[in-house]
Amino acid sequence: MDIYQHFRKEEHPFIDNVLSWIDQVEKTFQHKVTDFLDPREQQIVAMLIGTSHEELKLYQNGGSEFAERKRAIIAPLYEEVTDESYQLTLMQASYHEKFVTITHGDVMGAFLSLGIKRKKLGDILVENGTIQIVLADEIAAYVFANLTAIKKATIKLSEEPLSSIIKKKAEWIESDQTVSSLRLDAVLKAIYNISRKDASEYIAKRYVKVNFRVVDDGKFLLTEGDMLSLRGKGRSKLISINGITKKDRHRITTAILK
Repeated sequence: MDIYQHFRKEEHPFIDNVLSWIDQVEKTFQHKVTDFLDPREQQIVAMLIGTSHEELKLYQNGGSEFAERKRAIIAPLYEEVTDESYQLTLMQASYHEKFVTITHGDVMGAFLSLGIKRKKLGDILVENGTIQIVLADEIAAYVFANLTAIKKATIKLSEEPLSSIIKKKAEWIESDQTVSSLRLDAVLKAIYNISRKDASEYIAKRYVKVNFRVVDDGKFLLTEGDMLSLRGKGRSKLISINGITKKDRHRITTAILK
């Protein structure tokens, strides 16, 4: 059976990576710890291992039960996996909200300017003058030594136990809609209650992501489970496709992040 036929073309390189990890674990009988994966990548790993690898077990952890980005461990069935196996570090810093406004993007920018890749970072939380970042153990010492400022705020990082992570459950507001097609521009129009013209412009400006990757083609066809985001207007997802109306419109259920 051709595994690739179940996935979009742009996902094939990641699938190749996952298959090589699986092969490595099966040959060496030693577990593999991945970098941080976004929810779609986590889903792909689970699908590939779940189909035909009964001798392997998959574990995923991002620091808390509500974590979005997680490291995965692919391990032989008999191997014990502990919290330490994920090699996660929680860094925390405080700043004065009265004097500076810091956003998620500011924190991300500070990391990227240090040459750190996104895949080494888990969730970033910025709330009430506190910054928390989950990151891979292997970059912790470098970050601790070099990340001393975000935006114009001087910060002092401290390592904290994962048990002190601020837990924030995502709240989704669901709704049922009908759309003329499952094209990205049509679904975006319905979810965010904008005009088709605005939807097309946002897509052309590369403001739209599907499954955490920029998509700049309005004709891109969506499928169940796709995660969307529109810069400045938040995240959403296409939960289900529920059939066709008498006027040949698609019934869909979507949700937008509160």
